[in-house]
Amino acid sequence: MNRLADQTSPYLRQHRDNPVDWYPWGEEAFARAREVDRPLLVSIGYSACHWCHVMAHESFEDDATAEMINARFVPVKVDREERPDVDAVYMEAVQALSGHGGWPLTVFTTPDGRPFFGGTYFPKRATHAMPAFTAVLGAVGDAWTTRREELVAQAEELTGAVASRLAPPRAAEDGGAGLPPAGELLRQAVARFAEMYDPEHGGIGRAPKFPQAPMLELLLCAEVGGLGGPAGARPLDMVTATLAAMAAGGIYDHLGGGFARYSVDRVWLVPHFEKMLYDQASLARVYLHAFQLTGDARWAQVLDETLGYVLRDLADPGGAIRSSEDADSEGEEGRFYTWTPAELEAVLGPERARLAADWYGVSAGGNFEGRSILHRPGSADLLRPPAVEACRAALFEARSSRVRPGVDDKVLTEWNAMTCSVLAEAGAATGRADWRDAAVRIGEFLLASLRRPDGRWLRSWQAGRAAHLAVAADYAWLVDCFTRLGESTGERRWTAEAVAAADGLVALFSAEDGGWYSTGSDAERLVVRPRDTYDGVTPAAGSVAASALARLGALVGDEALAERARRSVAAAGAALVSSPIAFPHLVGAAVLLDEGPLEIVVAGDRPDLVAAARSRFLPDAVLAWGEPTPSPLWEGRDDDRAYVCRAGTCLAPVGDPAGLLAAIEGARRAGHGPSGVPAAGR
Repeated sequence: MNRLADQTSPYLRQHRDNPVDWYPWGEEAFARAREVDRPLLVSIGYSACHWCHVMAHESFEDDATAEMINARFVPVKVDREERPDVDAVYMEAVQALSGHGGWPLTVFTTPDGRPFFGGTYFPKRATHAMPAFTAVLGAVGDAWTTRREELVAQAEELTGAVASRLAPPRAAEDGGAGLPPAGELLRQAVARFAEMYDPEHGGIGRAPKFPQAPMLELLLCAEVGGLGGPAGARPLDMVTATLAAMAAGGIYDHLGGGFARYSVDRVWLVPHFEKMLYDQASLARVYLHAFQLTGDARWAQVLDETLGYVLRDLADPGGAIRSSEDADSEGEEGRFYTWTPAELEAVLGPERARLAADWYGVSAGGNFEGRSILHRPGSADLLRPPAVEACRAALFEARSSRVRPGVDDKVLTEWNAMTCSVLAEAGAATGRADWRDAAVRIGEFLLASLRRPDGRWLRSWQAGRAAHLAVAADYAWLVDCFTRLGESTGERRWTAEAVAAADGLVALFSAEDGGWYSTGSDAERLVVRPRDTYDGVTPAAGSVAASALARLGALVGDEALAERARRSVAAAGAALVSSPIAFPHLVGAAVLLDEGPLEIVVAGDRPDLVAAARSRFLPDAVLAWGEPTPSPLWEGRDDDRAYVCRAGTCLAPVGDPAGLLAAIEGARRAGHGPSGVPAAGR
């Protein structure tokens, strides 16, 4: 047994019985490397990663390979989910070397952590495309002995390249005043999405296909603002076609709800089977907003089943949500999720098995290694007739007796805050008290378990132990989730927690140019201090910070928070102008900041007015109700009335739901709305 047995990361503990003499990331490993004058072998992955498991079985569990590693390197295991800062630095190094990255990430560094060579998965035996891992180990070990100066020089050059790649975009020198209007950035992002859009199967590009939730959210924002796409490509049409294709495909779990991480093909059929909490949170929000916009029951069904999966299968008994489920079970990728006709018949009987096979596309030949991934072949019809629903329930029950994929039971602050946000918003929008209560439980858990007595937030918790300083993304999502908890419950304590988290975010992570560092000013110094700039499958920390601070600033009447949000947008500078589609969440924040959020205040005990304010998708609005806070929004408010304001100007108070909805629409028409386009010009 090596040094990983008592780590908080299940991924690290999976390697505790390897013959490799693993160290966790930390000074002990660096000191050992200096002492024995060997390079570090840094292996980065995560618990649900299929190819991480493959490399572990092939190489790290192999005695001969382990002997080579132990004799010539100081091996270090890193969970990328616990240490996204370490992962970011070495991912950039490998991308600079090879032009691509992924996990497992395999990096060789000097004893002080400067990378000089790396890659991703290396096979046990050489293939036409990749050398054997033992050959790589031998070559690197020999080079360290015979060509040390060359490797050190390469480490210097590569570290410089990483610093350059992680450097911020050139900020707008005028503080953002010279940036195009937010509406223009939004138009450009929508136009670029339309260019890359797959009109046959939805989404972007061919394969592999990722859901791209931040971009889908931005398209919904454009739809609310009345912004049409190029050549009649309506934003809502592109979103709903994508949502239908994903929910019909194998990337969606048709029995238990929830989404796999991505599809390996263009048609969303064959997923990479692991289920990540962040995907459930981000996609649930998109389906919620699509339902609010359209009233389409399909989106409500997917929302319900996705959040149901999270609260059923990923819930920690203490109230938080665990991180992920593995792709593998019983030693096979996707084994838990796939079916044969014979298995259907064993559960359902011949007649109902034929019905289920037709509905879910199960065939004798299968569509994945001789078995069938359930999907809705050639159909956007997702609403199940009663007979099919009975089959689904029976299959789900039967599947529960199978060996489940492994669950990574660590609790991550960032992903839990994301989930808390969508549960709070979905509970408020739909009237689902169970979702609101689940959001409150997550918020309470975070406060009790992941914040130190001195107020410093931590990133990861597992089995009663919290570890690792929280990064900027943790803080930004905490601001968002506590703000939305305040809006959902009407309790001012949550808004106060949002303000405290915002203060910590600004104090610890602010960069001189208005952007954000990923690591706090009190954190371990890596070879490069990373920055999280571009939006990917989840938005960057700076993008979340901009929108969260803008919303919170409006609720508490703090112009300094709004100004800090504007500086976040300006910090993206030329990169935002040249490629707004790379910043969809940040473009949404810029749109929100353009006119300032629409401020809705419901004073007194008027649940009907609160429900009316929540009934629509209003990406540019904040809602204050329940317990008054020390905010200008509450000054001079009479009970039993609703007030609608923007940028310091309020409409006349109203006392009935229809009047409130009319006032909201009137205020949005008088301003620019979320597209940044004056209503009269639409």
